[in-house]
Amino acid sequence: MKDTITFRKAEVADTERIWQIILQAKEQMRLRNSRQWQDGYPAMETIVDDIKKDYGYVLCLKNDVIAYGSVIFTGEPAYDALQGNWLSNLPYVVVHRLAVADEVKNRGIATLYMQKVEDLSQQKGIHSFRVDTNFDNLYIQKMLHSLNFTYCGEIFYDKNQRRAYEKLI
Repeated sequence: MKDTITFRKAEVADTERIWQIILQAKEQMRLRNSRQWQDGYPAMETIVDDIKKDYGYVLCLKNDVIAYGSVIFTGEPAYDALQGNWLSNLPYVVVHRLAVADEVKNRGIATLYMQKVEDLSQQKGIHSFRVDTNFDNLYIQKMLHSLNFTYCGEIFYDKNQRRAYEKLI
């Protein structure tokens, strides 16, 4: 299946499909009793803004969007106040809002997405990859461990505490 998967910047025409995938992910988290994404975030406006800023990237199976994430090379202000220690002070890429379509879950799509971001980062000369997740998102934590990310400490968005990870690439 991986032969027919492409990674590209999200386009305005992808917005509705991306939103469907985000809603599926919100529902999955709710069913797992996770508090992540249960407060109105991310909103449709968040996705529209990602695409406008060229942060949105999708994985497509043939021409169908199957995964979405926000890939940011300009930093994350919340990461400046890490309670812990990053592995490096290098410029980094960060992924936010990673979501995979229900029909392709449990097939390694999120892992493939992260690997594509890693490849893109290396092409841009960026050798640090950071990400954060909610303390109760065990699925993402397991994936990050399998991809050799290192737990570095805690960050906060408003009053929400998150686990922060880094990988040197």
